[in-house]
Order: sequence, then structure tokens, then C-alpha cells
Amino acid sequence: MKHLLSGNEAFARGLYEAGCTLAVGYPGTPSTEILENVAKSYKSDVRCEWAPNEKVALEVAAGAAMAGARTVVTMKHVGLNVAMDPLMTLTETGTPGGFVLIVADDPGMHSSQNEQDTRMLARFAKVPVFEPSDSAEAKDFLKKAFVISEKYNTPVILRSNTRVSHSRSMVTFEERVVPERPIGFEKNPRQFVVLPMNARRLHPEQEARVLKMEKEGSVLRGRNAWHLNKIDEGTKKLGIITESVAYQYVKEAFPEASVLKLGCAYPVPRKLIEDFCKSVRKVLVVEELEDFTELNVKAMGLKCEGKSVIPRCGELSSDILREARAKLEGKKYVPAKHCKAKISEPLPMRPPTLCAGCPHRGVFYALTKIDCDVTGDIGCYTLGYMPPLSKMDTVICMGAGVSMAHGMSQTGQKRPVVGIVGDSTFFHSGITGVLNVAWNKAKATIVVLDNRITAMTGHQDNPGTGLTLMGEETVAASIEEICKACGIKNVAVVDPLNYVETLDALKKATSSDEPWVVISRSPCVLKQRRRTGPVRRIDATRCKACKACLALGCPSIEFTGGKPHINALVCNGCSLCTQVCKFNAIEEEVQP
Repeated sequence: MKHLLSGNEAFARGLYEAGCTLAVGYPGTPSTEILENVAKSYKSDVRCEWAPNEKVALEVAAGAAMAGARTVVTMKHVGLNVAMDPLMTLTETGTPGGFVLIVADDPGMHSSQNEQDTRMLARFAKVPVFEPSDSAEAKDFLKKAFVISEKYNTPVILRSNTRVSHSRSMVTFEERVVPERPIGFEKNPRQFVVLPMNARRLHPEQEARVLKMEKEGSVLRGRNAWHLNKIDEGTKKLGIITESVAYQYVKEAFPEASVLKLGCAYPVPRKLIEDFCKSVRKVLVVEELEDFTELNVKAMGLKCEGKSVIPRCGELSSDILREARAKLEGKKYVPAKHCKAKISEPLPMRPPTLCAGCPHRGVFYALTKIDCDVTGDIGCYTLGYMPPLSKMDTVICMGAGVSMAHGMSQTGQKRPVVGIVGDSTFFHSGITGVLNVAWNKAKATIVVLDNRITAMTGHQDNPGTGLTLMGEETVAASIEEICKACGIKNVAVVDPLNYVETLDALKKATSSDEPWVVISRSPCVLKQRRRTGPVRRIDATRCKACKACLALGCPSIEFTGGKPHINALVCNGCSLCTQVCKFNAIEEEVQP
């Protein structure tokens, strides 16, 4: 039976059908829904877990695969950076059980700080990377990845992206097949204890494995064929080499061309590429982001076009490829005319902003009253950068908010430094930074924004929420106790919706000569799904239009007709506007 599934739903179905025992990961758009769908639909057969970070997730999965179980680990592309340490050695040891790593790239940076290309890291780690182009291939390639992993004793990366993960196509369901191999760790120290004496033997074996996979990956048909690559026969005037979702755009923009679709980008199927290039007059390589395949083709001494006409940055689309085609043919590109609805008035700009009633707003507003530098982190709270709050000065990666505050404070600069980190990111990569702050006596203030959930990726539980991905009750790690155990003597917990309390705590911390941790604790308003308090209204007779309430950046406060007013449909009742109004003009709305 066929079902309409997103790519992430198809990945979940694939690991179920493949007999996967354990699926573990860290939430990160666009990969998050894979494990959520496993927990929702297949948890009676597959154990699924969130880990504190991607490195831990990969190591947990490696342990299960070492015991012979088929395991999957999921993350987004920047999460792979965190997991590279164990991966680089696991590729030498291999695992008895199939080990598949699903990494979702984000071309166009819809929700990421960069758009790095996972294929580059796959080659660096010397592991195969498969690239499905739709939901059906997402499921089928995952099942094939387990087979390849076990056959060659290697991890396999499945590279998804925003469009493959979130677009929908038809998928045929099949029965779950559990491998007959018994689960249980078999001791083999020469293989799994990577001392230099063992690593020197494992590395040449790894290189030989890559060459063998390269040779067999070039086979289109036969007993050893991987059935991942394919050729769509077309005109011999133009041959296109492409992969992943770019294949879909190629079929629209170049319907007549011969197409070599690479389901496996690495190891490079050299013989297959060479034969294809010789069969056509001109070759174009169409790939998103890096010129990974183009460079491989040119390194083989074959002529091709690629990034000379295909953009390196951002997502591809059918229109972009039609423009590239015109450039390739020396023609002027004329965009297709699309029907545009007539709009009576221009639509207002809708920049991203913290939600109405978001508890983070109270902290950032309080920080606007302190002359300080703020090193930020990855999360909803990154929006503290946006005006009118504009109280975030750096954002690099998860955990850097803490460690950069440490480094900045140790320079002897006059302004105090505040490092911002969320609760999930604190557990992900903030604890070691806090330990370093205490150990080296950094004069820094660390603010942990604890909204009791991993909010930005869709409200996933973390070690501080007391629930597992499977919905089981478990221990709830205490942020304040962890900070004290790290050696932080000054720990304060504040309600960020109490403006005076929050401001006083931050002033005390930033004026101290000792390190502080201020924990801002209030639940995410989207998670609790109810108003924090009564809706507010502005009394126009008392309002002086001083615009102090507008400085909060709350989307419920609008400014028209020379004075602000509150949109009752948006207001969450957090009361921050009431607290900052000097003229007592903001009060609870009287309900009829």
C-alpha cells in the first residue's frame, strides 16, 4: 500500500522496516521529526532517545552497533561537527551491527548559521554518503544503507536536506525484517581498542575498503550492484550529473537531457562517471552548495561545466536551473510570468521576533538597562539580537555563549560581559564552559534561559524536563545544582516576568568581581498553551506616548494614531508592559 509521507516520516518508516533496534539523536531542523515519528508510530519496536548533544548521540549509537544491533543516529549538518571526534575513529573500527547516520543539510540557511556540505565531511571521514531525492528513496536508501554498512563494516551517512526532509511523495510500505544475527557484544580488542598499534593496521584496511566500495558502487546492474545510481537516457547533446533534490529540478529544467543520478556521492563511482561522460557531447554537473562532484569529475581528466553556471550558495530551484540553461546556451533568460494577485495596500514587514509573552523578553529588556557586552548562543533567544531589544553581540555556535563570555571577560576590558545560553544548550555544550568559568575565575555573568523545553526545534524534552522521548518519567537535572557542583558560588534563580527582580539580579551579578550564574526560569508560552495572565489594555487618557512599552518589542503592542495600543488577540498577559509603564496607563482588560 502506498502512503503520502514527508522525507522525515519516510526515514522513520525505513528504520522500522530495516529492523533497527535503537534510534538516537539531537533535535535540529530539518532532521528533528525523524525521531519524533519513530516515537509516535514505532516505539513498540524501536527504542528512540534524545541525547544531550550529537557527540553523545553518536557514541550511544556506536555502543549499540558494537553489540550487533542495527542503529540510527540523527542530527543536522552543524551537529555533525560536534560528532566528528568519535566518527573519525569509528570509521576505522566499524561495527558488527549496521550503523547509519542521517544528517540533514540546510541549503539556504532556513534555520541554521551556515550551509556546510556534509559530503565534504563524509569524504574526510572516508564513509559512504547516500543522497535520496524524495521520500520513497529516503526509505529505500536507509534500508540499503544498513546492508552496505554490514557488508563493508563501515558507518554510512544518509544526507538529507530541507526539501527532502519536508516535502512529500508516495512511499510503499513493506514488512519489518529483523536481522537473524543475535544481539550481544563479542569481545575483539584488536578491532575496537584503537591504540596506535591497532590503528596502524586498521587504517590501510579502511583505505582498501573505500576502493572496494568505489568499484562496486560503479556497477548499475548485477549481483553486486548497489542500485543507488541510475541513468535516464536522453539526448546525447547534453549529459547532466546530479544528485539529491537537484535531480527533481533537473528533470523540470532539462527534460530532454541524459541524466546520471548519483544516489551515492562518495565513494566516487569513477567508472560509471567516466562511461557516462564519454557517451555525451557536453557534461553539466548540477549540485547544491559545494562543487564536490564537479571537482571529482575534473580530477578524472574529464571536461564538464558546473559552478560556472550553477550557484554555489543557497538552494537550487527549477527557475535557477532555467536561468543556468540560458547562460549555458548563450541566451538571455526570460523568467516565466506568474500570476500575481493585486494587493490594495503593501503588506507590512513581519521580521522574526520573540513570541508575545516569551519569558526571554524580560531578560533582554533588563540587559538594555546595563552597559554590557552579550555573547549569545543558538536558540529562540538569538532573536534578542533583533531591534528594539538589540542586546546580543555575538553568536557562533552552541555553547559559545558561555565560553566566549569567559574569554572576553579575561581581557581586562571595562564593560562587564554576559554570556547567554538556553536550558537545552546548557546541557548540550554549556556545562564544560561553566566549569571553565569557575575553574579559571572568569569575571563573567552567565545567564541560563530556562524555559523548561527545547523550544526552537519544536518543544523536545531535554535532561532538565523530567521526560524522555518515549514519554517516560525520568530524573530532571537541576541546572543550579550542576552550576554549584562546577564551582560557581553565586547562583540566582529569577522569574523573568518580574522585571525588578530580574534587573536587580543582573545588576548585582555584572558588578561583581566573581563569576555568577543567573537562571531565568519561566515556561515557554507556546508549550504551556495558555495565557500567562489577564490580557492588558492601554488607557489612552493616561498614556503619554513615551514609547517605553514599545521598547519591549512585544508583537502584541502596536503603534497607530500617535499612541500605542495592545492587540487583545495577541497579548499573552505576561504583564511586562504594565511593569515598565511609568504612568500606570496599562491595566488588566475588564472582561464582559
